[in-house]
Amino acid sequence: MAVALRCFRHVPSLLYRSSFTMLRGLPRAPAACPDLLLDGCRQSVHQSLLTRQLATKKAKGKGQSQTRVNISAALVEDIINLEETSEDMQAVVEALKEDFSRNLSVRTSPGVLDHIIVMTKEGKFPLNQLGQISQKSPQLIIVNMTNFPESTAAATKAIRESGMNLNPEVDGTIIRVPIPKVTREHRESLAKLAKQSTNKSKEALRKVRSKSINQVKKFKNKVSEDTIWLLEKQIQQMADSAAAEMDKLLAAKTKELLG
Repeated sequence: MAVALRCFRHVPSLLYRSSFTMLRGLPRAPAACPDLLLDGCRQSVHQSLLTRQLATKKAKGKGQSQTRVNISAALVEDIINLEETSEDMQAVVEALKEDFSRNLSVRTSPGVLDHIIVMTKEGKFPLNQLGQISQKSPQLIIVNMTNFPESTAAATKAIRESGMNLNPEVDGTIIRVPIPKVTREHRESLAKLAKQSTNKSKEALRKVRSKSINQVKKFKNKVSEDTIWLLEKQIQQMADSAAAEMDKLLAAKTKELLG
């Protein structure tokens, strides 16, 4: 009993240092605490900190339509890895950036065809793995399919259906790709593709959010409703932030395409 009392005397001081705890993790309990009691102490402090944080956020959010939440990842690492969730969401944003850069530009270069996916009997392959791509002139790109002649027809089809307004011409194992003049219609077509790509990326983002929220809900019988609420709110904020970044990318790309 004396050991237990000595342990619990430290709980108020742990709570008093909650701001430090949020940054550095839970402080160590006295060495004399038995392991079982130590776990109880830590869980008590952990829950108190989350509850206090929830109360603070709700108080600050009175009269506001949005309440910001910022949970320390270290406090909830046993429930969900928030840093991993953030990385997964950012990866979706980066993939959209890459798509805009490679596939949606009014400036034509050989690299614009590199990642067109070609369907072959052996599977799907980027065009640059099947053919040698070069630019003969500003108005003509050449794809040499000598190494994989059996894939020439499939490569031609992929180029034609790429959505880049290209009409390839075949001469044996050589695919000639005339570059059309950049018309207003073509610019508008690229802008529509940018919108479609953004919508697909947002769908991928929603999947990351749903996966993370489902992970949190697995603990609804093990932690408080306040903790679940805080985590769901945090995950939603992260998704909203990523979606807003996508909207900015789309706005910039649309402006670039339409002039």
